[in-house]
Amino acid sequence: MRSVTTRAKPEPIHVDLSRTAIVIADMQNAFATKGGMFDLVGQDISAARGVIRRIKRIADTARAAGVKVIYLVMQYAVDLSDSGGPDSPNWHKELGIVAMNKNPKYRGKFLIEGSWDAAIVDELTPKNGDIVIAKSRYSGFRGTKLDVVLKTYNIRYLVFTGIATNVCVESTLRDAYFLDYWPILVSDGTNNAGPKITQQATLWNVEALFGWVTTSSPFIRALSSK
Repeated sequence: MRSVTTRAKPEPIHVDLSRTAIVIADMQNAFATKGGMFDLVGQDISAARGVIRRIKRIADTARAAGVKVIYLVMQYAVDLSDSGGPDSPNWHKELGIVAMNKNPKYRGKFLIEGSWDAAIVDELTPKNGDIVIAKSRYSGFRGTKLDVVLKTYNIRYLVFTGIATNVCVESTLRDAYFLDYWPILVSDGTNNAGPKITQQATLWNVEALFGWVTTSSPFIRALSSK
């Protein structure tokens, strides 16, 4: 057992690094890069560069400490056969699908497997030993092998980073809580979609109801101690 303690809200949390994974959710050009989906439809991505830098520091430090790094990637097949189709609420609410259906110039452009838009940002390119899991819904657990992978590596503690805080990050974190994983959200390692209140709402939800909230600096110090 390699136990460390990190400062967090509502109280410090002890984690066993041998049973911990960093979850990097949807750090793709679509959500964090000029010319990506969020940028083109008017979402504010101004905070994304700082989030990328902090996630890179966390991931690099985690790898050096022997902590598993897991990427979640939101993407669809070219024919959108995994999107749910018109009978699914995903077809009517997920931003990429909605934008492509409403505007012909975006069709086949957003979050399509193999596209630049769906690619992980260059600064966070996965390293040898990292795990990449594709998903076609907000939660990284829905229809994926994530739970099996975590159990295979005997993971219990999940440290969440990525975009968007209030959408894919929170959705995956909630499912993790329901599956008895210990969720820890890195507040400055995430960026929200929508008004600023959505970021604060997720932080409150996690702190009060679903897990713990920390920031990158104390967590990196805890990792570095081992």
